[in-house]
Amino acid sequence: MPRASLEQIVSHCDKILRTADIGDYDGAVNGLQSENSGTVTKIAATVDASVATVKLAIAAKADLLIVHHGLFWSKTHPWTGKKYELLRLMVENDLAVYSSHLPLDAHPRLGNNALLCAALGLKKLKPFFLSHGQNIGFKSQTKMSRNELAKKLELITGTMPKMIPGGKEMCGHIGVVTGGAGGELKQAANEGVDTFITGEGPHWTFAQAEELGLNVFYAGHYATETFGVKALAAELSKKFKIPWEFLDHPRDCECRDLADQFFRRVETQRMPQKITPTL
Repeated sequence: MPRASLEQIVSHCDKILRTADIGDYDGAVNGLQSENSGTVTKIAATVDASVATVKLAIAAKADLLIVHHGLFWSKTHPWTGKKYELLRLMVENDLAVYSSHLPLDAHPRLGNNALLCAALGLKKLKPFFLSHGQNIGFKSQTKMSRNELAKKLELITGTMPKMIPGGKEMCGHIGVVTGGAGGELKQAANEGVDTFITGEGPHWTFAQAEELGLNVFYAGHYATETFGVKALAAELSKKFKIPWEFLDHPRDCECRDLADQFFRRVETQRMPQKITPTL
C-alpha cells in the first residue's frame, strides 16, 4: 500500500498555498488542524469539517481529510457532546485534518475562484475583491447574457442559481468570489463589475443589487466551493502517489430544494379552488 509522510504533505500544501502569507478570519486556522500518527495512505476531500464528514472519511478509510471550512470557526470548548465525539473519532481512527480557507479561494491554479472562472469559460482574468489584505477573486471582461450565465452555472454546480437581475440583460464585466460574499455587493460594484457571482447572501441584497444596477448570482455556498478541495487533493495524490476521494455532503443545495418545494406547496394551497354551484 502506498504511503506518504503527513509532515511532507503539510509542508507542500503550506508552500504552494502560501498559507503563512495569506490573511484570513481568525477562526480559519489554516494549515494542519489535527494530526495523526504521521502516515497517510489515502486522502479524503470535502468542503466542511464536521462529525458527519469525519465519519464519511473514516468509512472511506482515509487518514487525511482536506477541507475548506475547518474545525475552529465557532467556540471549540468545552470538548463535550458532539465536539467530544468529533475529537474521539479523529483520534481513534488516526485521522488528520488539513484546512485551507482564503488561501484556497485565492490560489490562481487550484483555487475555487480560478476553477469556477475556468469552468465558465472566462478569459484574461484580473485580480478582484480585496479581503484580509489580498485579492481573493477574479474578474473578466466578456459578453454573455444573464440567462446563458445562469444555465452555465446550473450545469457546472448541479443547482439552479438564484438570480437578482439588477443590471443589464447582457453582462459585460463578471466578478467571481465563491462562498458567502453576498453581503459585499457594494464592494463588488465599486471594483468595476456589472455582474457578481458568489454563493449566498442576505435577503436585503435584492434591493441593494437593484439600486447598484448589479446582476447577482447566488450559486450556492457549498456548490461553489467544491472545486478547490478536489483540485488540492488531486494535486497531492499525483505528487505523493496515494489515492484520494471526494466526500459529497451538501449543506445549502438540499436546503434550497426543500425550501422551494415548501413554497410551491404553499402557493398551491393558496390558489383559488374551482367552486361548483349547488342547485
